[in-house]
Amino acid sequence: MTNKEKARERREKRMQEISLLRTIPYSDHQRWWSSENVVAVVTGSNRGIGLEIARQLASHGLTLVLTARNVDAGLEAVTSLSLQQGLKVDFHQLDVTDASSIKEFGCWIKQTFGGLDILVNNAGVNYNLGSDNSVEFAETVVSTNYHGTKNMIKAMIPLMRPSPQGARIVNVSSRLGRVYGRRNRLANVELRDQLSNPDSLTEELLDRTVSTFIEQVKDGTWESGGWPQTFTDYSISKLAVNAYTRMIAKELSTRQEGEKIYVNSFCPGWVKTAMTGFAGNMSPEDAADTGVWLSLVLSEEAVTGKFFAERREINF
Repeated sequence: MTNKEKARERREKRMQEISLLRTIPYSDHQRWWSSENVVAVVTGSNRGIGLEIARQLASHGLTLVLTARNVDAGLEAVTSLSLQQGLKVDFHQLDVTDASSIKEFGCWIKQTFGGLDILVNNAGVNYNLGSDNSVEFAETVVSTNYHGTKNMIKAMIPLMRPSPQGARIVNVSSRLGRVYGRRNRLANVELRDQLSNPDSLTEELLDRTVSTFIEQVKDGTWESGGWPQTFTDYSISKLAVNAYTRMIAKELSTRQEGEKIYVNSFCPGWVKTAMTGFAGNMSPEDAADTGVWLSLVLSEEAVTGKFFAERREINF
């Protein structure tokens, strides 16, 4: 058996384990939430992984807010969950690349629910399929995946409600954004070290890194810039998301009990959704599982500033 076949076998076995875990109901001790006291927001949740995360969270009895840029698409998703599956789901339009849209959404959340308890940053884009590696839409990719996630976190933190179990921020990311990925990483060793060192990791460094990449895209020099070789713009955006996850988790870690906010990111895998041209090897149900688990895990079991895949912590 080749290494590739062994890896596939391990992954399939792990997926079977996760599917089984998902069938086990939460006990009364584990179930710290209810529809009356916990509000979960999932961005970009009108289709794909976001829709499945929303469905699973709603099925656990939380108050679920589904968001989408396009109102019609969002309302159609709500109809599929509420009328066809009997789940309680609210909707509000949200474009994470638009500061005014984020501000309006925050006002609505505060006025309607008094705040939120769980934020799943799922909204994201990727314009490459297969072996493609175009950077034609790099600005949109970075703006949506990194800046959109960052700006949502900044806007929602003041609205996250105090709780004995702590609030949760879960960022949908990718293994392609690992600083020390074996096959898809930055060539600049000094930059890798800076991004992986909690003491040198700053928002300014992240913004400067993605800005340098965009500048090189514009002047046509990005191919010699030492950037990741696969899905370059997407990888850079998710590298920034992973790093920002670590940075903001560290900043929030000093909060006292009752005001804790646990921040983590996870890789859903290569999923059978529109983003992969439905060529993935994982179902949306399995792909959403880790994000839902991170949203609901008990506070005594919760971690922060970590990166997960298939319910297992992996290195950034």
